[in-house]
Amino acid sequence: MKQKEVMVKVEKVNKFFKKLHALRDINLEVHKGEVVVLIGSSGSGKTTLLRCINHLETIDSGCIYVDGEPIGCWVDEKGARCRDPERVLNKKRSRIGMVFQKFHLFAHMTALENVMLSLTTVQKLSKEKAREIAIQQLRHVGLEDKMDSYPSRLSGGQQQRVAIARSLAMQPKLMLFDEPTSALDPELVGEVLETMTTLAKEGMTMIVVTHEMGFAREVGDRILFLHDGVILEEGTPQEMLINPKSERAKSFLSKVL
Repeated sequence: MKQKEVMVKVEKVNKFFKKLHALRDINLEVHKGEVVVLIGSSGSGKTTLLRCINHLETIDSGCIYVDGEPIGCWVDEKGARCRDPERVLNKKRSRIGMVFQKFHLFAHMTALENVMLSLTTVQKLSKEKAREIAIQQLRHVGLEDKMDSYPSRLSGGQQQRVAIARSLAMQPKLMLFDEPTSALDPELVGEVLETMTTLAKEGMTMIVVTHEMGFAREVGDRILFLHDGVILEEGTPQEMLINPKSERAKSFLSKVL
């Protein structure tokens, strides 16, 4: 049987915020094409782990690799801890898409211009090429007809799909989603989850922080339950949602299912 390729490898990662030990010796592997869902109560470390994978937060110890490359920092042959120069880090980070709770769209730019921006500023593409890619990705998320609309004229669900298109335009190897539906009205949640489901079916590697247990059940390959900075339990959606082993996971799931 062919061994699956590893897209994300987290080795003994620790993260502190002053005296708060936010992540405690985290070890994790995510395979290419896998959808891993992170669940747990507020403050359990889910978002911090995502932000460390993208190096939006600097880890205090351990290493993180994305597609075989260390991101942010690594240990050299002499055992010294080294850090990526900002230019190198930005290049690595550009291949990791991240979608936040808030949409972070520029209000004075159309949907098309919002998607084009990183293509012209980060990848230095011509406006013509950037426009072509942006239209393609807005079509991908079902918003081709809204490309000339400003964020104020879009629903929350449409704005979040523009944010997803903006990330996809950079051709990421990995997509990170930090509670992408938590800021949406309930009737708008479905359209964003549908877009994410399509990405999963297309083989995108995804790590998703969410309380949408229906999505976790239907789309997730694995669910990880975090508590107090530790991956307390993990398993398939069926194992985790039907028969969690730890009392803490049972208590949490009894409130969200």
